[in-house]
Amino acid sequence: MPNKDGKYLTDFLSGLTVALALIPEAVAFALVAGVNPTVGLYAAFIMCFITAVFGGRPGMISGATGSMAVVLVSIMLLFPNDPITGMSYLFATIILTGIIQIIVGVLGLGKFIRMMPKSVMVGFVNGLAIVIFIAQLQQFKYTPQGFDHKIWLQGTDLYVMIALVILAMAITHYLPKFTKAIPSALTAIIVVTLIVLFAPLPTKHILNVGDMIGSGKEVIEHSFSIPHIPLSLHSLSIIVPYAFILAIIGLSESLMTLSLIDERTKTRGRGNKECIAQGAGNIICGFFKSMGGCAMIGQSMINITSGGRGRLSGITAAIFLLLFIVIAMPLIKLIPLAALVGVMFMVVIETFEWASFKFIRKIPLHDAFIIIVVTVVTVLADLAIAVIIGIILASLVFAWQTAKNIYTEQKTNSDGSKEYVLHGPLFFSSSTRFKSLFNPASDPKEVIIDFKYSRVCDHSAIDAIRYIAEGYNKLGKNLHLKHLSKECKELLGKAGNLVEVNVMEDPDYHVASDKLG
Repeated sequence: MPNKDGKYLTDFLSGLTVALALIPEAVAFALVAGVNPTVGLYAAFIMCFITAVFGGRPGMISGATGSMAVVLVSIMLLFPNDPITGMSYLFATIILTGIIQIIVGVLGLGKFIRMMPKSVMVGFVNGLAIVIFIAQLQQFKYTPQGFDHKIWLQGTDLYVMIALVILAMAITHYLPKFTKAIPSALTAIIVVTLIVLFAPLPTKHILNVGDMIGSGKEVIEHSFSIPHIPLSLHSLSIIVPYAFILAIIGLSESLMTLSLIDERTKTRGRGNKECIAQGAGNIICGFFKSMGGCAMIGQSMINITSGGRGRLSGITAAIFLLLFIVIAMPLIKLIPLAALVGVMFMVVIETFEWASFKFIRKIPLHDAFIIIVVTVVTVLADLAIAVIIGIILASLVFAWQTAKNIYTEQKTNSDGSKEYVLHGPLFFSSSTRFKSLFNPASDPKEVIIDFKYSRVCDHSAIDAIRYIAEGYNKLGKNLHLKHLSKECKELLGKAGNLVEVNVMEDPDYHVASDKLG
């Protein structure tokens, strides 16, 4: 695919750099998800290639990600003694995730994914970082011979493991300060691997990727296969909630990355097209026994800062990654888990919103509460439940804050009548305040309520209007209602006779009410 600037060589070299950077995180995130590392590597290849060719943001890189891995491990934990069944449910969930993402793109709903409240996103990111950190602690354990459970490393093994992790973290953090020509994460993995292979370290239980592949994570053939799960309500109850959460998380991360690249390159990507490409990539991943994924902020920024702007950069990265998987798998198996833990600890540090400790005292109390709740629920339960709870809390807070914005402008007309001009939406949360805005006892004989700058949203609002109408009626006063829709007049029943109809000016909108079906 031609690059608009004609910089084929730049895209090619940038893609090669990205391919090297994709390897460590793909392996690490697969281990976070509790699956074979090849499940992450092939997912990175598929997602990178499909989105590079068909996506809406040239230059953006997709692959296996930590945000999705944390959700996927929840599925695997449902089948602790049957990982094969767990992976079948995982792949089925990824396929359904892709279908949902395509529907979002086709219906043009991508813009709504970006509307996730900031407080929910901060809580999600912080919880995600903590969960990834906790997951890495499992690599400090080993299974003694003759045992069926893991115990913590001790003595020399523990000290060497910690030293290697710190070394990997140091290289990952400090190398970019000297040069960005080579990926720091890849350099850290190579250095630590060489030390473990050739230095006479007094260790017995420092494991590598090959040990993980051979310890219960069965070898997987990544050929086309339909996941074998029972077609039942029970199966759907497992995969549907996770699929929706994965779709939201995947598209949120992808569209946020897209926006970031738009800002850096002063161009504009196509969000809905990217949603469709992400969905197609996840569907293919599911059918080829891979863990799916989404856009990767880190790798995308590596590509952009390296000069990669066109689709060729992503295509090159995917092809080289596939070559590394096919040719270099024996070398990948030699990577010590200590190296991956160090890289992932740096991912944790970079992912966590450390600024939240500073601004949490300055933001509204309800936002701080949502951040803490989402973070805690993510750690104690799972990401899916946390995001749902966070959105519900944010919606309730929004409704409460919006309810405070309803008010009236009052004026006395030349004929002696009093007119209330209502501002703000009238719905269940604002109906109580609406009732307090009027004083039937002291108002004159003729009263007008003008809804020109308001909107009646639900049946609670209708009940509030009816309540006010009855109050004026009991006192023998005449109430006139202006600028209400036809549905409002119908739902008001007898009080609808108070509505003054103006075909040219009256609004036409729907009211949320079961009475109208």
